[in-house]
Amino acid sequence: MVVPAAPAMAFKAYKYKEVLVRDYLLADSYAPYAAVLGGILMCKLAYDFTRIISSFNFKGYASLNNMQKIEWNNRGMSTVHAIFITVMSIYLVFFSGMFSDQLDGPVTVRSSSLSSFTLGVSIGYFITDIAMIYWLYPALGGMEYVIHHMLSLMSTMYAMLSGEAHVYIYMGLITETTTPGINLRWFLDVAGMKNSKAYLVNGVAMVVTWLVARIILFMYLFYHMFVHYDQIKKMNTFGYFLVLIAPCIIFVMNVLWFSKILKGLKKTMAKRHAE
Repeated sequence: MVVPAAPAMAFKAYKYKEVLVRDYLLADSYAPYAAVLGGILMCKLAYDFTRIISSFNFKGYASLNNMQKIEWNNRGMSTVHAIFITVMSIYLVFFSGMFSDQLDGPVTVRSSSLSSFTLGVSIGYFITDIAMIYWLYPALGGMEYVIHHMLSLMSTMYAMLSGEAHVYIYMGLITETTTPGINLRWFLDVAGMKNSKAYLVNGVAMVVTWLVARIILFMYLFYHMFVHYDQIKKMNTFGYFLVLIAPCIIFVMNVLWFSKILKGLKKTMAKRHAE
């Protein structure tokens, strides 16, 4: 069968670009560091995009005070990152096959150019958000947010630089699934829609996603660590303790936050029932 010249050349060009991205762009030793800068740039663009879109499409935005506008834009930024890292984490953990037990070699040292690049983007986000929290402390969050972000940043940086524990970092990052719902709840509250049906539905959805992503998934993470402990104990000493300690601290924080979310939802439902 004779393949027409134009389609054949187009196919070759596509394959060349695919190989170029995989073997050169993502394989470059500077790519993860470029991803960090890319993550910071993404935050800047998302922050500005939220500000511009909100000023044109939400009449109440102009009446917000300066601090409320900053937090509004910051939450838009964190929502963009959450969507990005949730999609990438779910793909890498459950669909890429990279962490399958059917593969040879310890799961604790498996990584790829794509997984390292993605971690770099998240590091850029954590650096940006921590800087904003620190600069405006405590307006954007108290000490619990600082501890959570510092643990996340330290763990993600270690994984990117060492190539270890990518599987556990990405399991942890799946918890960002809950961020859009948390931010939407804040948006609705500031917009004066606390008594709306949307606020109630959001509260129920937030409880479900929090339970799945931050409680049940962490139990699976601990089970996975138990099953693969013989591989974990062969990690670098710093990485070994980081993998054992960081998830435990974050899990305790998740449980405490979950209890507050349940109380908030119960209060909202009781108020609506009374009305």
